[in-house]
Amino acid sequence: MTLLLGCIADDFTGATDLASTLVKGGMTAVQVIGVPAGPLPDADAVIVALKSRTAPVAQAVAESLAACEALLAAGARQIFFKYCSTFDSTDAGNIGPVADALVKRLDAGFALANPGFPTNGRTVFQGHLFVGDRLLNESGMENHPLTPMRDANLVRVLGRQTEGTVGLVPFAVVERGARAIRDAMTRLKEGGRRYAIVDAVTDAHLLAIGEAAAAHALITGGSGVAMGLPANFRRAGLLPERGENAAILPSMAGHAAVLAGSCSRATLGQIGYARDHAAVLELDALATPDAAALAAGALDWAAGRLGATPVVIAASAPPEQVAALQARLGREAAGALIEQAMAMIAEGLVARGVGRLVVAGGETSGAVVQRLGVTSLRIGPEIDPGVPWTYAEPAGLHLALKSGNFGARDFFLKAFDVAVHP
Repeated sequence: MTLLLGCIADDFTGATDLASTLVKGGMTAVQVIGVPAGPLPDADAVIVALKSRTAPVAQAVAESLAACEALLAAGARQIFFKYCSTFDSTDAGNIGPVADALVKRLDAGFALANPGFPTNGRTVFQGHLFVGDRLLNESGMENHPLTPMRDANLVRVLGRQTEGTVGLVPFAVVERGARAIRDAMTRLKEGGRRYAIVDAVTDAHLLAIGEAAAAHALITGGSGVAMGLPANFRRAGLLPERGENAAILPSMAGHAAVLAGSCSRATLGQIGYARDHAAVLELDALATPDAAALAAGALDWAAGRLGATPVVIAASAPPEQVAALQARLGREAAGALIEQAMAMIAEGLVARGVGRLVVAGGETSGAVVQRLGVTSLRIGPEIDPGVPWTYAEPAGLHLALKSGNFGARDFFLKAFDVAVHP
């Protein structure tokens, strides 16, 4: 099998989201954890999952370039840089600096940028990112503890991060289809723009954008814009027809558990729903600012409750509680405390027979996967848009890594009703 699409994701949940999109489009996809040290798995698409969204800029750039080199060495025909559908970053990076480095390495000169995911309410209109019917900076993302987003104008946001200039392919052009989009991007490139924010309000727009970028060396965006890529390879005679959602995982076994570290509105709502249907423990890091003590207390609490009905352990908190913890410990130390505690809890739960684990939040997911020694994830059936079940190797358990913003209100219960067949 020839590697067609090489993907670099800036967090672990985003990587599974992208892999799920490609699998639904008929590509085989494997997610690997961290910069590959050896041969890549045999698949149409390989997604390298990095924990680089909130890393120092130099580290994010270096790891992304190393991942790119590994993918190119394996024969990747196109590179995809995947970031969140809420474009979360800071004015210092990391989206712009990583994209700049990849544009230079690939001698691309130009790349599109589109985080749209209409199915989950992420749309781009006139260069502004909406979450549902609200501008990004009014959606709750302005209170994100690590990457607060206070500007919805992506042309401005990306423009502050990049060494190049940023243009716009507006809605009226996107409505006219792939050829019009391709022509508009060509004009922007010829006019000296390095990037184009491309509007997208519907899935049809994303498919057209993907088609328009068939010849691009680099594509940047959320998983939504990847919807159109499998068809490009199919039209070129490089990808056989395999049907949709063909991925098969081993049978599920073991106790069920949920770890929630995201502070997004969606995750807080999911925790609220779970309280009426399952045992829920909310960690109080202000009262116990010690990762080992938090983990020990959570595992003691879970000991007599593990079974087929999931237990939910949450470090998620409303903005005012997060601010209080950050004020006490500092932003980075507060985040590290939660990540370390959740990773230790995950390790303890697996040792106690948990074989089905949902993790909410990109940073939390990264910490958990690394603690469990996971090196790759096989992609299985979708629970909700953007969130599939995966099979973690060599850990040998089923994992669902959920972006904090994704999933219906009943996600933490519904996940365990999704059948995985051998």
